[in-house]
Amino acid sequence: MKHMKNNIFKIVFLVLLVSSCDDVLDETPDNRTSIDSPDKIAELLVGAYPEAAYASFLEPMTDNVGDKGPSAEEVRINQEMFFWRDINDVDQDTPTFYWNEAYAAIAQANQALASIDALGGGQELDGLRGEALLCRAYAHFMLVSIFCKAYNPATAGSDLGITYMTEPETVLLGKYRRGTIANVYDKIRQDIEAGIPLIEDTFNVPAYHFTKKAAHAFASRFYLHTGQWQKVIDHSNLALGGNDTSVLRDWENFYRPRTYSEQTTRYISSAVEPANLLLVSAASGFNRFHATARYQLNNPKRDELFPFFNETGKESAYQVFGSNDLFYNLPKFTEYFKVTNQATSTGEAFVTFVLLSTDEVIFNRAEAYAMLGRLENAVADINRSYDVKTMGFNPSEDNFTVADIQSIFQPDDPNLYTPFYNIPDESLAFIHAILNLKRTIFYNEGMRWFDIKRHNIEVEHRDIFGNSFVLPKDDLRRAVQIPEAAQSFGIDENPR
Repeated sequence: MKHMKNNIFKIVFLVLLVSSCDDVLDETPDNRTSIDSPDKIAELLVGAYPEAAYASFLEPMTDNVGDKGPSAEEVRINQEMFFWRDINDVDQDTPTFYWNEAYAAIAQANQALASIDALGGGQELDGLRGEALLCRAYAHFMLVSIFCKAYNPATAGSDLGITYMTEPETVLLGKYRRGTIANVYDKIRQDIEAGIPLIEDTFNVPAYHFTKKAAHAFASRFYLHTGQWQKVIDHSNLALGGNDTSVLRDWENFYRPRTYSEQTTRYISSAVEPANLLLVSAASGFNRFHATARYQLNNPKRDELFPFFNETGKESAYQVFGSNDLFYNLPKFTEYFKVTNQATSTGEAFVTFVLLSTDEVIFNRAEAYAMLGRLENAVADINRSYDVKTMGFNPSEDNFTVADIQSIFQPDDPNLYTPFYNIPDESLAFIHAILNLKRTIFYNEGMRWFDIKRHNIEVEHRDIFGNSFVLPKDDLRRAVQIPEAAQSFGIDENPR
């Protein structure tokens, strides 16, 4: 769809990349005045979203995966991340590849902002400025969320962040310094708050851009990480546009009756799936191994995440496909192979990923409600999710009450979750219910890792021989290691 970058060079802390693309942008880095119209800036922003997968290396770090045994496919990135090892491979689906693509997206956004300023700004360019600011904020947020410690206001002023780029890159071999997490978060917040009022919903294919709803969904996620609960609720309300379950992904009515192929097509649809707020087409081979890799969904994890009956006592609407655990998977991914050389039939594989969705937003809001003690509101959002993910759900009979949540979902370990803030006793069961629902709903999308970091959850992996491997609370490996190439340009490595 759009992987080839518009030809502004890409800073990847390794080399200066100049790719061939549309003639209107086919200029050297020093001739950027050629980006002299709103249309050209809009083309530039097509490449301002990280075109790389993170699920491929974050999912195997979580408690969503188990060991299928030596008969399964051995995939290096899957194996290394299952054991939380540092890896410096530069191939697709690795941390280094994501790092490079995220900074490439930031470079695109910064060049767009510089070009807007060069044209004098003004109302005609406000929508483009808003999108560029949100793109820059999003890519930096993903980088700090993956490669740094979890946000903690008590330590954020000294914890290592990442380099926050606010200007177009002009030096090939520059030196870079890591800011603090507090500094990075403050700049993300500034970009979000400056960008959202400017966003205009004028896109031909909205799901691949920061629309107003997508921007508010991102803000909802950001403020969830900083513990600003009322802001989470406010932005979630604007992203959801109301309380209608019709905006959620309806597994009961729109997925369960369909074939595997039909379900994958709908899951990543930019047209017929209202839950999808932001998509990206990424260079990735993830669709080729996500079902067959050794450390993925094995039998125990299938039973844990996708029991036949869910907590309502009724059948879950989810279908796990695959004849056995060597192939278990959910219909979320499909590959588009772009042929670049007809003579040799060679090219590049792309996979579409959901970056932001209403399913995430409603849980952001539910968690914020729970933290504020607004338990009736929290249980209402939980019930809305069960409604579309349970076969034959009848709200008049199956809705949970506050007492139900506090009884059914109370965790066995009261210290299971230890975020930087205290969880009220009355809210703990709600947090447990929400985070476990998210494990199922976002299985294989990498999302669980962010909750593990945010709530400081211990993770245990077991191999087929019963050996236990534990990632304790506060373990330094929760911050994925900075790529070696970036370290050579002055970026300090993460301590180990």
